[in-house]
Amino acid sequence: MQVLGPWTDIATIAAVGGGKARGLHRLGECGFRVPDWTVLGTDVFARFTTEADLARRVAEVTLFEDLDAALAAGAAVRAEITATPLPNELRELIAEAYGRLGDGPIAVRSSVVAEDGPAHSYAGQFDSFLNVNGIDAVLDRVRDCWASAFSERSLRYAFANKQPRAGAVAVVLQRLIAARASGVLFTANPISGARDELVVSAVYGLGEGLVSGAVDADSVVVDKSSGTVLETVLGDKDRSYVPEGEQGYAISPVDAEQRELPVLTDAEITEITELGRKLEVEFGAPQDVEWAIDDEGLWFLQSRPITTVLGAAPGAIIRGAGEVVPDGEQRIWDNSNIIESFNGLTSPLTFTTAADIYGRVYHGYAKSLRVPDAQLRQTERWTPVLLGYFHGRVYYNLLHWYRMVGIAPGYPLNRKVLEAALGVAEPLPDDLAKTLRPFTFGNPLSRLRSRSVTTLTYLRRLFGIDAIVEQFMTDFYRVYDEYEAIDYTALSGTEAYAAYRRVDRDLVARWGPLMVLDAILLTCTGLMFLLTKLLLPKAPEWFLYAVVGPGADVESAEPARAMKALADVARADPELTALVNSTAPEQIYPALANHPDFRAEVDAYIDRYGYRSLDELKLETPDLREDPASLFIMLRSALPDAPLGHRDEAEKYLDQHLHGIRRRIYERLRGKVSRCAAHRERLRFCRTRAFGMVKRMIRVMGRDLAERGVIDEFSDVFYLTVQELRGCYEQADTTDLRDLVGARKAQRAKDAGLVAPARFVTTGSTFGRAELATQGWVPITDTPAAEAGTVLMGTPSASGIVEGTAVVVDEPRDVAGGILVAYRTDPGWVAALPSASALVIERGSPLTHVAIVARELGVPTVVQVKDVTTKVRTGARIRVDGTNGTVTVLAEGDVRDES
Repeated sequence: MQVLGPWTDIATIAAVGGGKARGLHRLGECGFRVPDWTVLGTDVFARFTTEADLARRVAEVTLFEDLDAALAAGAAVRAEITATPLPNELRELIAEAYGRLGDGPIAVRSSVVAEDGPAHSYAGQFDSFLNVNGIDAVLDRVRDCWASAFSERSLRYAFANKQPRAGAVAVVLQRLIAARASGVLFTANPISGARDELVVSAVYGLGEGLVSGAVDADSVVVDKSSGTVLETVLGDKDRSYVPEGEQGYAISPVDAEQRELPVLTDAEITEITELGRKLEVEFGAPQDVEWAIDDEGLWFLQSRPITTVLGAAPGAIIRGAGEVVPDGEQRIWDNSNIIESFNGLTSPLTFTTAADIYGRVYHGYAKSLRVPDAQLRQTERWTPVLLGYFHGRVYYNLLHWYRMVGIAPGYPLNRKVLEAALGVAEPLPDDLAKTLRPFTFGNPLSRLRSRSVTTLTYLRRLFGIDAIVEQFMTDFYRVYDEYEAIDYTALSGTEAYAAYRRVDRDLVARWGPLMVLDAILLTCTGLMFLLTKLLLPKAPEWFLYAVVGPGADVESAEPARAMKALADVARADPELTALVNSTAPEQIYPALANHPDFRAEVDAYIDRYGYRSLDELKLETPDLREDPASLFIMLRSALPDAPLGHRDEAEKYLDQHLHGIRRRIYERLRGKVSRCAAHRERLRFCRTRAFGMVKRMIRVMGRDLAERGVIDEFSDVFYLTVQELRGCYEQADTTDLRDLVGARKAQRAKDAGLVAPARFVTTGSTFGRAELATQGWVPITDTPAAEAGTVLMGTPSASGIVEGTAVVVDEPRDVAGGILVAYRTDPGWVAALPSASALVIERGSPLTHVAIVARELGVPTVVQVKDVTTKVRTGARIRVDGTNGTVTVLAEGDVRDES
């Protein structure tokens, strides 16, 4: 039995010194400034309990299986500890430990062996005392620390976390720092789970006020790699904790001038950040560190592993694509028309499901073109990371999409069409694009042999694509009809998961070879573009997009026509019209009980198109069967009588400018492109139905997980990744899922306040918020509205000129004959198109689903209009020129110039 301290070997400290002493010893060994300390080991406490005849009763407290019994026994032990005098031998030992620290006030802290471990911190469960001065006070506080191991809070904590109860207690004595400021440093963000951020909390005076919650702290989030301050929140500094009196500390008022200032200077934040980075490297894991600053500088008082979120879940916040990128190598991220499918904030479950499917589908596509096994394995490095996820938004990993196009023959032409199809505003430079090969070969002969096989296979697919699509449609609807007929309310979570896995494997395996259709469409559209330039060199830009449409009877336009039919019925009944226009959407369906015939038609629409929704590829968005309210949003927009029709400007232009053999050649290629475009729309329709089917399965699993207590509520399932969801049904450890969900919810709230740039670049695998902020990921700020006369340039998509009132929306509602202005659209917006006099989309391409249908319905459309949703306000008068691709802001009273 002896006084322990920095001079003691680490093995002894670890065995009997407790968690706090273990952390202090490592801090000192690593060269960090630590106030002088000593420790009375668990052997000292054991000697005390033996001489006080308490050893057996202390042991019993640790053995009780019943909480109430343990609490009763603990209370009795605690009372005897505080009432029993200390033997002389122990008094002398404690005096020696105190004397090694010199004269003056100290801190007396409990230090239990199980404390400050990698899994559980026991934070705040045992007593600590500040400003303890004089041997008599020290003796009393040591005994109080021993007693606190048997307090109700510490026993309840141990029972709740299924941890050992503290049967032996060490006590740390440490020179008290007369702190000007103190606080806590987390070397990873404990709220979001981000390992590339540090969080510093700081208060005036002693840090006890911070950890007890009695004093409001400043909070600073710092980018770990650069040291850039990302966030600063100033606390309400009307008081601080300072040493005072026998209680150890007191709350004192803060000077009025100090209240308005941050606790830490920039230099102090920099020093804490630099030392925090070094400390995490030395300790080998993210740390929770207590620190203090006095006239001598910065001191570290304690360090322990972060035990929440990060300990078991290093991937709490998803960022990037999960790709290991060599240092110095860049990745370009572009949201282009991916936002048609995944607009704005998108759940982790939706992103990881989509990324997983994209990876497997395009791997299957390469395999279907008979790419050799060695090269097929090379594609496995980039097909799983075709998508990325930043601040809750989905992006194309653009360079890999260029690689994907290179699998099929005709890369130089196809990549140009890809840029148009994706709506890429800034094509890659030729010298870069030419280097983006999907795979490499050992020698030129191997390359020639492989490319010959791939080209012949591709040509067979090109000429046989109609039959391939028809076979797929037959197979798809066989699977779809089987699973659509299931009563999902009767399924257990395990049954729903089994069905989900069967559907996932079956459809993804069949979908891969169908991706050749996209390649064929790229090739044929590129040839169509070249032929148009050759035969019709003066054709306007909108002509090519209009001339290769999928046809007026495209299946994906059916919901719009069905919605128009519903609107026709409602418009004929003034009472129904008033109900739809004046009632909250979520209240309309119940109110239709008074209109049974119309409700039957609504039910028929839901029965046929119930899998659809706004943002219909987002798993978190309820479909019409789950929530029919969005149907009435679409219906309200469709009530104004707007004729459906196909603009025939392209046909007229052809009739005027192309005849004879040249027309027949042109029509032959045009027919091929139109059929492929129609096939593509049919496949998209299937994709929407497949996602609708999966939504129903996931909802069963979500409710099952909530009932089992794995997550708190059904909607939390969307904050899991698809891999985590699978783990819930494949015997994975689910104990940390609640923490993951909480971290991701907190991060989503922050992400909602950021502008999402259309395009940005990252370098290597390690990038944080600071690097992203320099490229446009900044808080949303007001952008001045465009003045009258401003002309915004875009890409013409459907011809025609319309003047009217802008309606800027994030979902298709309340358009009512105005000009629909949106950041992006998804297929769920089709039903609103009949009521829109024109369509303006900030992001997207002329080949997106809604742009295609808008052309079929004769709605003038301009896409890729930069910043239109921030520069044009609802109610502004604008002119949309779908022929030339312009949006002009008009002054009140302006009329169109007819000259």
